[in-house]
Amino acid sequence: MNNTTKRLVFSAAAIALAQVTSMVKLFEMPMGGSVTLLSMLFIVLIGYWFGPSAGLMAGAAYGLLQFMVEPVFYTIPQMLTDYPLAFGALGLSGFFHKQKHGLIIGYLAGVLGRYFFSFLSGVIFFASYTPDNMAAPLYSLAYNGSYLGAEAAITLILIALPPVAKALEQVKRLAS
Repeated sequence: MNNTTKRLVFSAAAIALAQVTSMVKLFEMPMGGSVTLLSMLFIVLIGYWFGPSAGLMAGAAYGLLQFMVEPVFYTIPQMLTDYPLAFGALGLSGFFHKQKHGLIIGYLAGVLGRYFFSFLSGVIFFASYTPDNMAAPLYSLAYNGSYLGAEAAITLILIALPPVAKALEQVKRLAS
């Protein structure tokens, strides 16, 4: 199998796994967002396997897939911020694909990128939902941080386990 085909197959499988695991919600927030069964990890893996351009492109494509499956649409800028930009940011993981502990660092970078766009969306498009006794930026930080932070913590604990880390390294070798 040539390298382009292999990348396409691995990326398609990872996007499919991300989509399926995004439907397994461990906890769902009242106004959007949820803790899923490691769905962000599968998009981060694409960047980790193939670098930033593949990761960013796959993340943006996954964001559009998320929009098609569960659309929340008020304006075009809101849709772009919440879907292709936020999920595309998971591909920031690719900038760390050659570093020691690249998956963990890349995962953190990707989730922080997604958090930034979710925070931005909360402040710009959803500030009217902020409780009266709180500033919109603080509310957006707390709201989006609660579900993204919870999923990130669960995923980081899992991928730091030696057998899981070893298996993920083996998959990376197969992907390249």
